[in-house]
Amino acid sequence: MDFNLSPEIIQMKAMVRDFIREQVEPLASTIESEDRVPESLLQQSRELGLFGLSIPEAYGGLGLSMVDKCAVFEELGQTINGYTTILGAHNGIGSVGIVAFGTDEQKTRYLPKMARGEWIGAFALTEPEAGSNAAALKSRAVRRGDRYVINGQKIYTTNAPEAQVFTVMAATDPERGPKGITAFIVEKSFPGFRVGTVEKKMGLHGSHTAALFFEDLEVPQENVLGREGEGYVNALKILANGRAGLAARSLGSCQYLLDRSLRYAQERHQFGKPIFEQQIIQHYLADMATEIEALRALTYRVAWLADQGANVVKEAAMLKLYGSEVYNRVADKAVQIHGGMGYIADFPIERFYRDARITRIYEGTSEIQKNIIAAQLKKEAD
Repeated sequence: MDFNLSPEIIQMKAMVRDFIREQVEPLASTIESEDRVPESLLQQSRELGLFGLSIPEAYGGLGLSMVDKCAVFEELGQTINGYTTILGAHNGIGSVGIVAFGTDEQKTRYLPKMARGEWIGAFALTEPEAGSNAAALKSRAVRRGDRYVINGQKIYTTNAPEAQVFTVMAATDPERGPKGITAFIVEKSFPGFRVGTVEKKMGLHGSHTAALFFEDLEVPQENVLGREGEGYVNALKILANGRAGLAARSLGSCQYLLDRSLRYAQERHQFGKPIFEQQIIQHYLADMATEIEALRALTYRVAWLADQGANVVKEAAMLKLYGSEVYNRVADKAVQIHGGMGYIADFPIERFYRDARITRIYEGTSEIQKNIIAAQLKKEAD
């Protein structure tokens, strides 16, 4: 395994790092308080190619490998998570399905606009009665001539208010359970499509989440993504791909928290000396650094395996589980090291602490990741 980055990606990482420091971080407090990413910042992100990380060069994107994409996501993780979630969802579960399973016509129609950030992507799977048990979804798609008519709803859809193109899962043959689920590419402008109210969330401010309602939603036959009945299997593959990127963003956030905590521990004095000289603080920092290095190794190993075309369902679940748990532990220690300052909303530590919590829930809870891992272990043993 070779995790060495090309000079081009090293240069891109530096560019993203400068962009974050000079353009994103000065707006972090505003994004947090207003729950909105300024259009000017999104436009700059488009100009840097940050909406085209997953999209092949033939369609106007950067066509990064998973290792290279994780390297960029690691940098993006070191700023306000709401902003990076917009990019992460678009470059991950919002677009990789079309890249992997789309027809030439579908790719030509959608990917260039998505690569330019003109159209933002989203992924619609979760429903009120089908969260962790995604196969139990109730949305139905009925074939009528040259189109499908979909009725149902989705919840907790990231990027829903801003997205123009959605990968939507619906049952075409409910009697077959998971094997009767089909994926569709749905445009916001299609008749019968409606976005619900934006949810108020604990964290990830600036990234918007809303329900979707399908009321006799008409989808052309040519917008079936992949083959009919393979939507659930493909959804699992899309989610596995997205989990590596999510872990890389968590890795970047962890590194940010460690760097801030180390600096603060050397600057903050108590009892006549820096708190860094207290052994318990040293142990906190050592634990944080060790887990971060372990997460970094696992992140790039899974990314490398994905680039080799390996089936990484188990490994991606391990990475999602470990990455989200590490992020939460690191954030908790960062708050403890900063003391009262870590609990004050005027400082970023408190924000990262709230943002970390959702990583154990979205794109598959920690408990579901353990189920996936155990099921794969049994499959390998049989």
